[in-house]
Amino acid sequence: MSKQFLAKKIYDCAHLTGEFLLRSGKKSNEYFDKYQFESDPSLLREIAKGLAPLVPKGTDYLGALEMGGIPIATAISLETGIPVIFVRRAAKEYGTCKFAEGPPIKGKRLTLIEDVITTGGQVAISCADLRSDGAVIEHVLCVIDRSEGDTAKIEGAGLRLHALFTMAELKTAGRS
Repeated sequence: MSKQFLAKKIYDCAHLTGEFLLRSGKKSNEYFDKYQFESDPSLLREIAKGLAPLVPKGTDYLGALEMGGIPIATAISLETGIPVIFVRRAAKEYGTCKFAEGPPIKGKRLTLIEDVITTGGQVAISCADLRSDGAVIEHVLCVIDRSEGDTAKIEGAGLRLHALFTMAELKTAGRS
């Protein structure tokens, strides 16, 4: 599937209009309901195929950020064979009491995976938590970058953002 066709498919299935409050606190008159494309196996497979070449060489694990990054990272893992670490917003209070589930991360190179990034605030927080456990993190991948160039939090965390699509690309595809 071409990137342009994939953008149109994502736009058609996930673009909503109305009034929406984003996690960042910003208000928007449009929203991409990520769960629409994350729950569609054929779209999720194509998204993983599109993101797989963006995974930096030397990545030991994909860091799937709760909750939207989990299906994306799992699909990329199936495409690339790179194992996944499941990253909670906060450590669970029972069992292992971990915030990063999976194999040990100390000294391992993680590439963080998110579905949609607006400000990157949660990415920066999760990155700091993972680094405090010894992970080496330099990159974050997402399906949709809706930051409109506001990547200060991502850059402040010492990360490079790699997006499959920007919001502008999806809008252009949706109009075609």
